[in-house]
Amino acid sequence: MKEHIIAGHVAPGFEPVAEAFEANFRDDKELGAGFAAWIGEDCVIDLQGGWSDRKQQQSWGRETLVPVFSTTKPIAAFIIALLLSRAGAPETGFETPVADVWPEFAANGKARVTIAQLMAHQAGLPGFRKEIDPALWLDPPALAAEIARKAPMWPPGEGSGYHPLTWGYLVGELARRLSGGRTLGTILREEVTHRDPESPIDFWIGLPEAEHDRVAEMMRPRAMPLLGDLNDYKRTAFLTKWAAPDRGGAIWKTIEIPSANGHGTAAATARLYGVYAGTLDIGLSPGIREAFLKSRSDGPDRVLPFEIDFACGVMRNTHGIYGPNPRAFGHSGWGGSLALGDPDRQLSLAYVMNRQSNHLQGDPRARRLVEAVYGCF
Repeated sequence: MKEHIIAGHVAPGFEPVAEAFEANFRDDKELGAGFAAWIGEDCVIDLQGGWSDRKQQQSWGRETLVPVFSTTKPIAAFIIALLLSRAGAPETGFETPVADVWPEFAANGKARVTIAQLMAHQAGLPGFRKEIDPALWLDPPALAAEIARKAPMWPPGEGSGYHPLTWGYLVGELARRLSGGRTLGTILREEVTHRDPESPIDFWIGLPEAEHDRVAEMMRPRAMPLLGDLNDYKRTAFLTKWAAPDRGGAIWKTIEIPSANGHGTAAATARLYGVYAGTLDIGLSPGIREAFLKSRSDGPDRVLPFEIDFACGVMRNTHGIYGPNPRAFGHSGWGGSLALGDPDRQLSLAYVMNRQSNHLQGDPRARRLVEAVYGCF
């Protein structure tokens, strides 16, 4: 590997984070990566390093975008919370049956599935047991309609089973129904990330073609994800030939998949997780915020080999994956990306990279950086 380049800045007192970032490269664990942290409205860490392409000809810079995969989910989730906040009824918004706003979803015994259950991976729809054309994943409205016709794989509300991809199509269609026809990515762009054109947040769900040249090339993991003992839920979610689309092409970048194809910089991703740190105000009413972030399912997940405490689309840190504070919130993405928001320290941070590992949570590179940040307090 060519000698890597480290750029960016750390505020005084956070020098150990730069050392940890450098160590990930020195240990030959990275191709290219970014790491950023905000405290309140101040970006105290913004580091970039390595290469944005596999041939190591293009340095990773401040403008490099990268897909963060499932680290997208909590960003999509707060758009649903925003739409429900505008609708009023803070105590009942998340308890609304999905079928009240999306009637077709009631098919095959799902009439009572609530918005909260759908968002907390409790709807029993982690994938397709029977074969579908993988190209259907690149047509979100058609794929959402196909999911809506399915019967759940377990009684909805009885524990979680992570929905790695289907979650985004369900939430995307729910956003369209709640908003009167606007897409989730459009709402994110117009009302959050580009609300202030003088100071945009460089994160996208549905990346315009004009931005594609900034996207880093991904280096896929060399080993399968560590799923633990296999079951029908895990096979359906991850292991069939039709469990996912072809990732990485122009169509994949451009369409909206709110579970998996958010593209951004580390600084932008960390800034958006400020919603969970309480430092980025997007207009949630107090009642909706409380309902949004309370525990919905805490225990062994049917799909991921972990105990997980799910709120509505984000993981509560009661099991310690996202730093030492159990009151923090976080999520990880395929290959190693991670972001968290800690309301007690008004801290939000994000790690993004293009050399993917097979860790589903707690990638050692990310954990090293998170530990370094907390060690500075």
